[in-house]
Amino acid sequence: MAAQEKTRSPWAWIPTLYLAEGLPYVAVNIISVIMYKRMGISNADIALYTSLLYLPWVIKPLWSPLVDLLKTKRWWIVITQLVLALGFASIALTIPASFFFKITLAFFWLLAFGSATHDIAADGFYMLGLNTNQQAKYVGIRSTFYRIATITGQGLLVILAGFLESSSGREPVTLFIEASPQYSKTILQMPHVTENAAKPGDLYFIPDSDSLLVSTQTVDRDSLGILLDSIKSSNLGNGFYKLEEKMAKEKGWWVSNISDPLGAWIRENFGEERGAAASVTGSVAVVPVRISGKPAHGKEVVLNTALKKGDKSIALIQGEHLVFNETNWDKPAYMVFQADSKLTGYTSVTYEGLSGNIPMAWAVTFFVLAGLFLVLSFYHRFVLPKPDSDRPHENLKASDVLKEFGATFASFFRKPQVGAALFFMLTFRFAEAQLLKLINPFLLDPIDKGGLGLTTGEVGFVYGTVGIIGLTLGGIIGGVIAAMGGLKKWVWPMTLSMLLTAATFLYLSFTQTDNMLIINICVFVEQFGYGFGFTAYMLYLIYFSEGKYKTAHYAICTGFMALGMMLPGMFAGWLQEQLGYNHFFLWVMICSVIPLIAVSLLKIDPAFGKKAPR
Repeated sequence: MAAQEKTRSPWAWIPTLYLAEGLPYVAVNIISVIMYKRMGISNADIALYTSLLYLPWVIKPLWSPLVDLLKTKRWWIVITQLVLALGFASIALTIPASFFFKITLAFFWLLAFGSATHDIAADGFYMLGLNTNQQAKYVGIRSTFYRIATITGQGLLVILAGFLESSSGREPVTLFIEASPQYSKTILQMPHVTENAAKPGDLYFIPDSDSLLVSTQTVDRDSLGILLDSIKSSNLGNGFYKLEEKMAKEKGWWVSNISDPLGAWIRENFGEERGAAASVTGSVAVVPVRISGKPAHGKEVVLNTALKKGDKSIALIQGEHLVFNETNWDKPAYMVFQADSKLTGYTSVTYEGLSGNIPMAWAVTFFVLAGLFLVLSFYHRFVLPKPDSDRPHENLKASDVLKEFGATFASFFRKPQVGAALFFMLTFRFAEAQLLKLINPFLLDPIDKGGLGLTTGEVGFVYGTVGIIGLTLGGIIGGVIAAMGGLKKWVWPMTLSMLLTAATFLYLSFTQTDNMLIINICVFVEQFGYGFGFTAYMLYLIYFSEGKYKTAHYAICTGFMALGMMLPGMFAGWLQEQLGYNHFFLWVMICSVIPLIAVSLLKIDPAFGKKAPR
């Protein structure tokens, strides 16, 4: 039985292990934002408090030595999954409480630390449970199932919560919106609404119309701004939602003395010549919504409206969260839908307004996650192999732990070629990190700003579907090929694939083609190249982590990886504004020289990742 456990197929545990690694990350950083939005928390509070939840993943190298020293990686995986199950259950139980925001945030922090610890143990176990050839072979599989977890979290779990919302409470409000160049141009004025009288029976929402027509003809930007300000003032004045405080900040020393002067110099010497911003924007449809009667004293009836199906190019820009109470029930609230200014043909979309039991819906969703992680914990308790190398340190004293803790970090920085390795970790994604931040804005920005002028719906398909397919295929094929020839053989082809495919966006920025086939091919090629090339990066992190403290060392490597992505991404948007898209993508290609230098400095064992001869 022991021999069978040591040789168990990686397919039995790698997919579930990396599903378990991805789901908590999505729950903490993405699902929490959606839930708080549906529960009526302001954007300002959501942005402030949920952004801090990412911190445990940034600082996880600080306690990674403890995972390496205490118990086994297998034990940490099973225990942290059990802790995650308890954390999800605690969130589910506290969502209905009046003070839910503070208490659920505390449990999200628990989940974040538990998930970061689980990542350390899972990545360490991956290296202990597989030989180097298997590590190369399955690196694409683990990345694929991590992405599946991301899709499941953002898609299926949110869909489940939405279904539970719609199946409880009051009858949903369905709004069908059509856009076409044949429809009359919007008259930019507040719609007239008759006085609201109470209706007998249970409360329900009454939209002025459930079928709307929006013209794709553009309207004057300034005139529309006046109308939107009037609608927002009306909704604010009647208490349908609260004004988010926005403090105007004076320019600080950095902006006044560094950022602005440097930006002006870059624009003058390297920037593109572009015309003035467009004076027109997409047309809108304004929908008054009322409630049939007066809510009970002290009670609120909330209408949350979101896209159900159709083209995302018709967006709800005001009124997605409306609160009706005993003081404003007889007044109209307003929703505003806007067609993308780049739309030229017919399209349609369906929005749904829900007033169901939102706390119950999200509580059930988190109970589902709790149950899933309870099952995963027990499943991995029996299915994970027991490699001989996954052993705890015996007879450890407190002084030994501190000594080993220091030795872990010291040994990392004493590794052969540590300088070249750190340079590689920090710079391999230097060009790609800048590109990734600007792909979506480039696809969306209008032609006069240097972009491709795609609609939101088109970008969702091009980058969110075709791009994801290319990325996934590149990762899987990269893993299979690396396992055939080893990392040293493929590091240069993979590096060139990752860097040179970025030239597709340089091509698109100069041609600004409207041919969707060409755009899709370019995005597929770039994302495939990125997925294929990224395999070399992940394998090198595994290679450099080999040794006594491989789990802790791998966590330190991923910390440098995050830093290498964060720093270039911080200034990419600002730099693009100075250079324009043409010159920005040219700059990205020039930056590709730095990763090439980094790769040339590496010394890699030719046998690493290669299948051993029989």
